[in-house]
Amino acid sequence: MTNWKLIFCSLCLISVMSASFGLEVTMSQASIEAARGDDVTLTCNFKPKFQKNELILITWTGDADETSGEKVIFGNYYSYGKVDIGPDYQGKAEIETDLNAKTSKLTLKQVTLKESRRIRCFVNIPGDIEGKTADTTLLLVQVAPSQPICKVVGTAEYGNDISLTCVSEEGSPTPTYKWERYNVKNVPQAFPLKTTEKDGVLSLVNVSMETSGYYICLSSNKVGSAKCNMTLSVMPPSMNFATIGIVAGCIAGVTVLIIIIICCCRKRKQKPKDYEKEISTVEYHDKPPLENTEDGNTDIMAITEEGSDKAFNDDLKNHFANPRGSRDELRDRYDDRRGSRDELRDCYDERRGSRDDLRDRYDERRGSRDDLRDRYD
Repeated sequence: MTNWKLIFCSLCLISVMSASFGLEVTMSQASIEAARGDDVTLTCNFKPKFQKNELILITWTGDADETSGEKVIFGNYYSYGKVDIGPDYQGKAEIETDLNAKTSKLTLKQVTLKESRRIRCFVNIPGDIEGKTADTTLLLVQVAPSQPICKVVGTAEYGNDISLTCVSEEGSPTPTYKWERYNVKNVPQAFPLKTTEKDGVLSLVNVSMETSGYYICLSSNKVGSAKCNMTLSVMPPSMNFATIGIVAGCIAGVTVLIIIIICCCRKRKQKPKDYEKEISTVEYHDKPPLENTEDGNTDIMAITEEGSDKAFNDDLKNHFANPRGSRDELRDRYDDRRGSRDELRDCYDERRGSRDDLRDRYDERRGSRDDLRDRYD
C-alpha cells in the first residue's frame, strides 16, 4: 500500500507541475523516413494549461529551404473549425485536429525531396504562452540514385594523369560510389598502382596501355542503386591539331614558292633562244649553216647527208647478215649516193651564187645611199 500511495502522489505532483508550467507540445516521432511518392502523416500532441480555452491556433510549417531561403507553410487550424492550407500545398496537404484528444495530424500526399526537411508544429493559445509551445519532426524522403554520369577528365595518353568521375544528380540519402574494372573477357581486374578513389572520383596516375579496360561505377543508397559504364582506351601521344595545321601551311607555301621559281627559270631560258632565231633570219653568212637557213627551214644537204648515212649504215648491217648478195646492191647504192651528193653540191653552188648576187645588190644599194648623203651635204 505504501508503494501505491507514493506512485499516486508522484502522479499528482507531475500534473500539478505541468499545470503550473503551462502548455506542453510534443511530436509522436522524432524522425520519419519515407520513400518518394508515399503518403506521410505526422502527429502533434498538445496539453494546454487550462481545460477550456476560447481559441486554439495550430500552425504547421517547415524549415527554410536551403536554395531559396523561404519558410514552408503547410497550413493553419483554428479551434472554431476553420482550416487554411498553404498556396503551394493545395490538394496535397491535409490537417485534422481532435480537441478532445488534444491531437493534430498533418498528412502529406506523394512526398518529394522538397518535403525532406524538419517540420514544426506550433500551438498558440491566448493566456497560455508559458511552457513548450512547439516541437519538430525530421522527415527524410528517400530517393534511389539517378543514373550516374561517367566522364574522363584529362587526356588519355601515355604518361598522363587522368580521373574518372561518377555523379548521380539526385539521391537521398546521399549516394555512395564504387568503381570496378573488367577486361575484355568480363573478368574483374585490380586497379593499377597509385590509384585512389574518393567520392566517385577515380584518379589514375601515369597511365599506359595496361590502364585501358572496361570501367563500371555503382551509385547506391538504402533505397536503390544505379550504374554507368565506360571503355577507357589509352593512346600514344599525338601532335596538336594546331601544330599540324601550321606545318601543313608552311609546306604548302614552300611548294608554291618552288613552283614559281621553276617557271621563272624556264621562261628566262626560252627567251634567248627566240631572240637568236630572230637575229639569224637577218644576218648574212658566206657559208650557210647546217641547222637553219634564211627562210627558217633546215638545210637540205644536212638532212640528206644524215638520212643517207643512216641508210648506208642499214646497208652495212644487211651486208654482214647476207654478205654475198648484198655487195652488188651496196655498190649500186653507193654510186647513187655519190650522184646525189654531186647534185647537192651543184645546188649549193647555185645557192651561193644567189647569195653573192644579193651581196652585190646590197653593196650597190649602200653605194646609192652614200651618193645621196654626199648630195645632201
